[in-house]
Amino acid sequence: MSNYYFITISLFVAVVATAIESSSELSVPAGCPVPDPRLNYRPVIGIISHPGDGASGRIVNSTSVSYVAASYVKFVESAGARVIPLLFDDSPQVLNQKLDLVNGVIFPGGWARKGKYFETVKAIFKKVLEKNDAGEHFPLLAINLGFELLMMIVSKDNNILEKFSVSNQASKLHFVETVNIEDTVFGRFPPTLIKKLSKECLVLQRNKYGLSPEKFQANDDLSSFFIMLTTSTDTRNKVFVSTLQAENYPITALQWHPEKSAFEWGSAAIPHSEDAVQVTQLVANYFVSEARKSSNKPDAQKVLDSLIYNYSPTYSGKAGKGYDEVYIFNGPALSSL
Repeated sequence: MSNYYFITISLFVAVVATAIESSSELSVPAGCPVPDPRLNYRPVIGIISHPGDGASGRIVNSTSVSYVAASYVKFVESAGARVIPLLFDDSPQVLNQKLDLVNGVIFPGGWARKGKYFETVKAIFKKVLEKNDAGEHFPLLAINLGFELLMMIVSKDNNILEKFSVSNQASKLHFVETVNIEDTVFGRFPPTLIKKLSKECLVLQRNKYGLSPEKFQANDDLSSFFIMLTTSTDTRNKVFVSTLQAENYPITALQWHPEKSAFEWGSAAIPHSEDAVQVTQLVANYFVSEARKSSNKPDAQKVLDSLIYNYSPTYSGKAGKGYDEVYIFNGPALSSL
């Protein structure tokens, strides 16, 4: 009899949870302002997985796995959204189905710049543009490798990147004086923090490749698509573009890591000051606020079935040479990454 009651109660809880998830109506207590009906208060972000295990083969030494660093997941969750992993080796059909369940996408850091990974990122970027052109506000945040891949895709030149020496260092952001940052990723930053970003090393740079301002401006495809917001300098004092904002799309590209200051501990170079953590939070808030503008409200059960909560993170920091935590996904064996 006790087992019967247990099963019945469990089914009841599951039904109630699904009903709450499915409900598009928000309960508003008396005296509280009514939520803006134009906004989506249950945004979901897609994060594309990257080849490998996130620990240089120390956890899973196989070409058939990919991972999402948990710091990107926490970054999204800290601003009030959930995550669906977009496995880069999924079929185009499955990827398109997942893209219809999310309200924005993150291209994370990593190393893969060719083959299947590059083609998948390129295909997702095309879908991002298509969704926005069709009237759906669908933001994209490209970080580090994601920044570099966008430079290659938008410029239509796979060899456009230049070598820089900033493999692992905290850095400053130098703001382009002629640009208005009000409606950009920096729009909600307090003026005092903007000043500190240009004088103190509050963000982590981990890139061996990048783009000089001169090369960016000389490429018509890039300079007509993006607005340059900040530059930074490498260890040899060479200047590179560090923040871009698309002019006509909700697309932000960062050649620095906003997620690491709050959620990664594997490198002594990562800044963990209160100001650095505030940068993390403000970037996350901005991106998720853009995702709330998405009109896409997909089937609730399909979202639940696809969320990253269906997977368990692995502690990878102990293995060294990688992230503190990763979500590892099994997939078909791949070549030419």
